[in-house]
Amino acid sequence: MHRRGLQALLDAHAARWPDDRERAARMRDFVCAREDCLLRTCPPGHLTGSAWILSPDFGSVLLVHHRKLGRWLQPGGHADGDADLFRVAVREAQEETGLVRFTTLPGGEPPGPLDLDIHEIPARGDEPGHLHYDVRFLLVAAKGEVPRASEESTALRWVARERLREVSGEESLLRMERRTRVVVGR
Repeated sequence: MHRRGLQALLDAHAARWPDDRERAARMRDFVCAREDCLLRTCPPGHLTGSAWILSPDFGSVLLVHHRKLGRWLQPGGHADGDADLFRVAVREAQEETGLVRFTTLPGGEPPGPLDLDIHEIPARGDEPGHLHYDVRFLLVAAKGEVPRASEESTALRWVARERLREVSGEESLLRMERRTRVVVGR
């Protein structure tokens, strides 16, 4: 697996978002230490890619109610060996929301992450507790598409960005909203 690109992505993100320097450093250390960091079989944890999906008018964000975790979250999932975490985020967004077409905001191809997060996934059945090293990208849904929930979620919902706190007090979601204001200017 090619990890040099991941290291460069994390370094560039830390330069753009100084508040993420510590998380970026922890993720970079993990990527450097674990050749299997992109595989869900990596015992301590693994890399994941997520999508923060805005409505075409930028007024709402699309959240899924995660079946296993029982919380409203952004769509995302396992890299399963794919070092292109932007591609992982788009794939997961398509699978979990039924949306097919997205655009990104100007600022690089592929765009840099909006956010990094390291969070614990609790043990469930035969699966031990582990960490998700989540790299999150901002996507904008195309006009006219209708989202539909996948088997991984119990519901899916457009949430007006100014009402996000009413749906979730999860700091990582609120942090992505604050950053969205910086990126889109509102």
